[in-house]
Amino acid sequence: MTRQHIQPSMPIVAILFVFLLSILRIPCSAARSTISAGERLAGDDKLVSSNGKFALGFFQPGSEYSSPQTPSHWYIGIWFDKVHKLAPLWVANRVSPVVNLEMSELTISNQGNLVILNQATKSTIWSTRANITAKNTTVVLRDDGNLILTDASNSSNIIWQSFDYPTDGLVPSAKQGIDKVTGLNRRLVSKKSLINPAPGRYCVELDTTGTGQFLYKLCNSSIVYWSSGEWNGHYFNSMPVMSTASVFKFEFVNNHKEEYFRKYLLDENLISLSLLDISGQEKQLIWVESSQDWVTVYSQPNDQCDVYATCGPFTICNSNTSQVCDCMKGFSIRSPKDWEIEDRSGGCIRTMPLDCCTRNQRRNTTTDKFYSLTGITLPAMARVTEAIGSIDHCAQACLHDCSCIAYSYGNGCSLWYDDLLNIKHDKTGTSSDGEVLYLRISAKEAESWRDKKGRKDVILAVTAASVVALSLLTVVMWFLLIWKSKRKRVRSMYNNVQGGNGIVAFRYIDLQQATKNFSQKLGGGSFGSVFKGLLTDSTAIAVKRLDGVHQGEKQFRAEVSSIGIIQHINLVKLIGFCCQGTTRLLVYEYMPNLSLDAHLLRSNTKVLSWSVRYRIALGIARGLAYLHESCRDQIIHCDIKPQNILLDTSFVPKIADFGMAKFLGRDFSRVLTTFRGTIGYLAPEWISGVAITPKVDVYSYGMMLLEIVSGQSNSTCKEYSSTSDPSAYFPVQVASKLLEGDIVSLLDDKLLGDVNLDEAERICKVACWCIQDSEFNRPTMGEVVQILEGLLEVEVPPVPRLLQAIAGNPP
Repeated sequence: MTRQHIQPSMPIVAILFVFLLSILRIPCSAARSTISAGERLAGDDKLVSSNGKFALGFFQPGSEYSSPQTPSHWYIGIWFDKVHKLAPLWVANRVSPVVNLEMSELTISNQGNLVILNQATKSTIWSTRANITAKNTTVVLRDDGNLILTDASNSSNIIWQSFDYPTDGLVPSAKQGIDKVTGLNRRLVSKKSLINPAPGRYCVELDTTGTGQFLYKLCNSSIVYWSSGEWNGHYFNSMPVMSTASVFKFEFVNNHKEEYFRKYLLDENLISLSLLDISGQEKQLIWVESSQDWVTVYSQPNDQCDVYATCGPFTICNSNTSQVCDCMKGFSIRSPKDWEIEDRSGGCIRTMPLDCCTRNQRRNTTTDKFYSLTGITLPAMARVTEAIGSIDHCAQACLHDCSCIAYSYGNGCSLWYDDLLNIKHDKTGTSSDGEVLYLRISAKEAESWRDKKGRKDVILAVTAASVVALSLLTVVMWFLLIWKSKRKRVRSMYNNVQGGNGIVAFRYIDLQQATKNFSQKLGGGSFGSVFKGLLTDSTAIAVKRLDGVHQGEKQFRAEVSSIGIIQHINLVKLIGFCCQGTTRLLVYEYMPNLSLDAHLLRSNTKVLSWSVRYRIALGIARGLAYLHESCRDQIIHCDIKPQNILLDTSFVPKIADFGMAKFLGRDFSRVLTTFRGTIGYLAPEWISGVAITPKVDVYSYGMMLLEIVSGQSNSTCKEYSSTSDPSAYFPVQVASKLLEGDIVSLLDDKLLGDVNLDEAERICKVACWCIQDSEFNRPTMGEVVQILEGLLEVEVPPVPRLLQAIAGNPP
């Protein structure tokens, strides 16, 4: 109400009354963490924990997947209030949705229970159903995300709590296990789909036989598809990733009252959630503020196809493809709309019905056929008959029974009568002839496949004839122009080399002559040897010959695609390549001062002064910062070490060997990839097999900085025994000496004390921050550049716990 709306004759009491009403409305919009007797929560209202981390209120899941025909369903749930992508970690009424939000509210009933009421019908939609003797109760959303119902006169008396009834999500500090006194089982149950949080197909629960492990199983079934392994005091045996998950502290308790597992976040500012996904995988998620997205740190089981029937019936699961689930040939998706919301329980259905099922025929006159499926693992639930002694008899046994839909002959005759479940692509390629699945199809289906194949063969024949005719017409012209094109190609090749206008495609004979038949070897790496060469214009080159056809070709393509599009003073320049037959050659600018390891770790080369070492450290940091932060696609090098740092005539460092590099689109912050890198420089993420970030390069860079300071290799500074001083492991020694203020003892003896101690201290601090266990504690390479340039100050870092453990001195 504004001033001009008040009539001059309005009594002053009325004005004061309106003013008081506006004041009384303020608390309704302010954040609150409790509901007391007589209060309610409705509409857009929400409870917010006192630390601002968690919120409780009504929400509508997956609204972006809903259509106008989809009924509006609302639920009471708890989520992270500061996270923009809704990820409910607990849902109250997952089996009883609210359909009329305007007439529904969350409140405390006359009996003291927390309830969702429908005011229109005066009915209870959901209730905590606790046995309450207290006269007055209060609901509180706590700072750990636990919603509790307490005695209003004694807050320590918890009557009911959401942590005892988890749904598909679990936050750190929540228990997962059983109460032996009450029989309460705190288990995770996946949701049905992205728009339906009702209980789905998969459960994770504690093994009640007393083996101290969690079972991943089909709900309401005895089928267990994965287990965590037993607790060994530090982690579950099937989950070694826990040993490197330095963001958590773990606890497993087993006494006469209860048995449970619990994890705690070491950094309270992190936002993390353990979620049993619709697919049946349990995923550990962390919210990354910079990318405004959830990142999967690890999944259990690691392969989605290890989850029983994750794709539904008549499907093939292949985790090596972007579309993990696909229908078998002759089948189509039963409900594409359900697949869009990740509910694949319906799987696929036949495109044509079986003849045996559509006619009232005698069994021995059916026209149904079989087609073979190879390269797969056989489906579950077969009936094996060893008495059937041949594959033909096995086929007839299935064909003469309309209920039989597939057979396989190996160690006996295997017949399937129900939906085919759990068929997986055989990644190992070891499937034998006895593991071929013969699937029953109708005769019409088989005939349609033959017709399509026949038409395809005709088209291919006509196309081939046309190609041959065209080739004959052009061959004469080709011979007339070949000698001109040869001269032009050679001239263009050398112009490109001299002018730097692009990557040159060299002929093998040219590089063979330039390197004098590959006689002057500069060195070798894991994927080939490097030779010095000289082009006809006196340009010095380094030619890398990739060894091993399969592996070499893969690395060849990676290096060409990686280096060819990037230019930076601290990145080695790719001049050209050769791809001729099975030969794979890469041509680089020649680095006369070899690699960094030659100067740090060999006695017959020039000793690098401290000022040169510092410039090299800064140059490498600038090159990595460019790869991580300035390229069109973010590039993770994945193998930073002194052997891959080349030095030009002025000892300017050049990052080389991009054979293991991984591209990352700017819309992504992590990537799952195969194990790669060099022992001694590997970040803990590699060992645990989780999705990596550019921070793996930061870790490797930190390890290399220690070698620049000490002149020692990671492999030679690990000579210690279980009884020796843990500080013999140099990375731990650096961290310890930093705390003591003793930098001099860490320096390379070959420097003879000619060192800028301020720079040495700064570089040691940077190194120790780079090799922290948790990637979140490591700086970015851009920050490293600023620190080494003196633009940012850096504090003394803690000693990495993982390195302490390696040194035999666990924290």
